[in-house]
Amino acid sequence: MTGTRAKIGFGDALGDLGNFMPSSPAKSVPAPEAAAQAGFMRREPVPIPAPQKQQRRRRTGRNAQINIKATPETLEAFYTAVDAMGCGVGEAFEMAVELLQKRLSDG
Repeated sequence: MTGTRAKIGFGDALGDLGNFMPSSPAKSVPAPEAAAQAGFMRREPVPIPAPQKQQRRRRTGRNAQINIKATPETLEAFYTAVDAMGCGVGEAFEMAVELLQKRLSDG
């Protein structure tokens, strides 16, 4: 390679662009009313509000965690019972364990 650029036929026409003025756009952007009159519909996303879950945090001194899998129906029933009793999830779990132990000792 020689290190020089190949000539493409413009010469020095592109060397000085100091008086260059861009042309104005050929057509303007139509107003939203014009689009509605032409039958176009806006398709902007409509936000769907997510159901807010109630916070169930309490300072109880419980610091061990259990992670279980259950069906959504079982979880909903458990949380409904907890809300009806007016206690925390950890307290309801402790009550359930006590009932299980009582059932095992009786049976």
